[in-house]
Amino acid sequence: MAKNPVSPDTAPEVPAGPGKNRPTPSRAEQEAARKRPLVADTKEARARAKADLATQREKARIGMAQGDERYLPARDKGPQRKFARDFVDAGWHPGELLMPLMLIVILVSLVQNQAIVYYSFVALWVFILFVVGDMIITSHRVKKLAREKFGDRIEKGLGWYAAMRTIQMRFMRLPKPQVKRGGYPV
Repeated sequence: MAKNPVSPDTAPEVPAGPGKNRPTPSRAEQEAARKRPLVADTKEARARAKADLATQREKARIGMAQGDERYLPARDKGPQRKFARDFVDAGWHPGELLMPLMLIVILVSLVQNQAIVYYSFVALWVFILFVVGDMIITSHRVKKLAREKFGDRIEKGLGWYAAMRTIQMRFMRLPKPQVKRGGYPV
């Protein structure tokens, strides 16, 4: 009895999946299978990435406004900076009125009467000197109280940080005030 040779038409199917019983893919085929763009090209992927970034930014903005340490910039981090912010936010400072007063002086300068314009500028400069004096006093008080609370190792620039916060209008300060007026930190 003679065996029938297997014709090429009736050869058993070779599995095409990974593993044995198939030819090794060439290097070019392997590289082509691994290729994908570094930056997503599709409109949906770009829109999703943009939405994710907007969500992260909004979360960071809210966290910073609430004074969450994780989201604060380096200049606002730390217990001494929080103490300075709370001290400034607890009091009334003439520097908060500086911007509205400057706007009023600009509007008054449109008046044709030179005497009124002159005296408004003189009053503005007197007020600015008063504000600078308040900034100096606040700076010294914050440094003194911080030294009492935290020891001799107070951060560099703590007084300047507090003084600059006094000339910002309360509703525009970031991080937002965490204490009510009169609620001085202990």
